[in-house]
Amino acid sequence: MTEPTVDETPISPTRSLERRDSLEKHLQHRPDVQDLKNRHILLDTNTAPALQAKALELERQRATDNLKKGLEHRPEREELVERNILPDSNAAPALQGHQRELEKNMRADSLEKGLQHRPNPEDLVKKGILEADENPLKES
Repeated sequence: MTEPTVDETPISPTRSLERRDSLEKHLQHRPDVQDLKNRHILLDTNTAPALQAKALELERQRATDNLKKGLEHRPEREELVERNILPDSNAAPALQGHQRELEKNMRADSLEKGLQHRPNPEDLVKKGILEADENPLKES
């Protein structure tokens, strides 16, 4: 008995050459390992491949635990306002800059008004606030 022969000729010989050339072309232009690690496609680890998934899961769990611990110890808003970290304002964040500018201008106007209406040194001497020999306007 003779063994049946198998026809191994490609169905489309021209396409198989193009396909092989295309594969070689892609292999020549594939990114290097470090680029794949930088783009987080490959893991940058020395862990065995069988343990990489578990190591990644443990790393994520550790980060989650650290975040939860940080949020538990986060100071309250009132404390942050007292320490001048947050502004004491209920205005929208987009308006807080304008609010600070307005408050600054109001303080400047108040100081200017106070300076315009301050008593002169003679009145202060009469009231006993200044001594007769101390004159803040006199140059030394």
